[in-house]
Amino acid sequence: MSAGTVPDVTVVVAVYNTMPYLTACLDSLLAQTIGRDRLEVVAVDDGSTDGSGAELDRYAARHPETVRVIHQANSGGPAAPSNVALDHARGRYVFFIGSDDHLGPEALERLVTAADRWDSDVVLGRMVGTNKRYVHQAVYASTQERLDLFDSALPWSLSNTKLFRRDLIERYGLRYRTDMPMGSDQPFTLEACFRAKKVSVLADYEFYYAVKRDNAQNITYASRFSERLRCAEELVGFVAGLIEPGPRRDAVLVRHFTWEVAKLLRAEFLALAPDVQQHVHDRIRKLAEAYLTEGVLARMAPEERLRLAVARDGDLAALRELIDQQADRTLPEVTVVDDRWYAQHVGFRDPAFGYPDEWFDVTERAATVLAKLTATGLAWGRDAAGARALVVTARSRRAELAELSAEALRVSVGDLTGVTSVTPDAPGTVVRTDFAMDRLLAVVAANGERRTVRAEVSALGGAGSAPLRTDRPVAAPRRLARHGVRLHLVTPTTNHKGQVIVAITPVTPGRFLARLRRIWPSGGK
Repeated sequence: MSAGTVPDVTVVVAVYNTMPYLTACLDSLLAQTIGRDRLEVVAVDDGSTDGSGAELDRYAARHPETVRVIHQANSGGPAAPSNVALDHARGRYVFFIGSDDHLGPEALERLVTAADRWDSDVVLGRMVGTNKRYVHQAVYASTQERLDLFDSALPWSLSNTKLFRRDLIERYGLRYRTDMPMGSDQPFTLEACFRAKKVSVLADYEFYYAVKRDNAQNITYASRFSERLRCAEELVGFVAGLIEPGPRRDAVLVRHFTWEVAKLLRAEFLALAPDVQQHVHDRIRKLAEAYLTEGVLARMAPEERLRLAVARDGDLAALRELIDQQADRTLPEVTVVDDRWYAQHVGFRDPAFGYPDEWFDVTERAATVLAKLTATGLAWGRDAAGARALVVTARSRRAELAELSAEALRVSVGDLTGVTSVTPDAPGTVVRTDFAMDRLLAVVAANGERRTVRAEVSALGGAGSAPLRTDRPVAAPRRLARHGVRLHLVTPTTNHKGQVIVAITPVTPGRFLARLRRIWPSGGK
């Protein structure tokens, strides 16, 4: 690209210690089908110490008409280098990419084509996670020429990994918040989408691959609790300053209260020192009193809604108790009214809080909760017909399980449903299931199988299932068993996740002889 040519798109890359991921990132940019004559890459090395700066220089030397590199002392985050890159960008559009991520080959061409065709100021391309990195997918459900910030999933996807019209950025002087060590791209992206005459989304191609590093050092994963709290306050305050009070502001704030604020009040909160807990609670309560409106609460999922409401309206003891209840992942005591289940969480029918019963309705979760059994024993025994059987015993904390019909509770090993009986055992229920050996061995794959033991419950119009788990290792002795002319080794045990499994291995003549040799290495002499 000649010096006077305006590129269609400038790709901004803020770089700090991202080798070897940086190489894949740069390769994906230079391989873009849009062509290097329509592309410029502006990379800012933010004081890297792992060779990232040298790698950038190597690419700039090979591709001087496409890649420009700026080196600076470390600033502590991606905001400052992104701002520097924006000051040097010349493209009609700007695209931001994390230096540990990469693009699909047609990404930029498709994005620019859509922006030109629709006259869009911001275009999202479908983003997916790799190496188990989570990426919220709701906004990419379908391709849309016009996406409404206040009536879509866009507030849940405020990363800067989008195509922006550079004229929009410069017209409003948009830059990154250098005082935010994390989340600095969200105010930038939110205001760009708020100011844009049109925001579009493309969902028919995997444009962007967000990588979770093997050492989990992406800034999102490495942030400290205190930084997360301060950035949550900054984000909520920014939204309040940008958007007038009312339903539009609520539509954006529900995301920040759900992700940035409510996530601070989980099990890790209970591990903080008491004085730190009080300090965090005071700051979150202040935030909630100012901006947690009934409109925001109405849009929130039940668990986060209750947690934030109690943080706003209750004392530290009440908040701690609720977090502990929710972290347990099982229901506390329930109140049943007209076949609806209401969990007796903090605030339930407490006039000091005045929350409606609907906030505590867990009917849809009841079947799943009832299906969560803790295995207490594995043994060999006899079923009701006297046949040899694997006996699995488990316990539930829920007394309600004993009230279910025989058809409503099933315990299975793979596709085989056992014969189950329940016995009330205050304050819970004991569950016993027999699996006849001949049925266990009726159909076994040639190379053997590892079957998970699961409980399934049908109750209150819903259904739920869960693998049996243990809080201590349980196992039964291996058994050699015959089915027809074939021998199998059956091993009931637990796996590394604490789930109960049954491993069934066909015993071939070779395996049988090898086992005999291990038992009698001298041939039995």
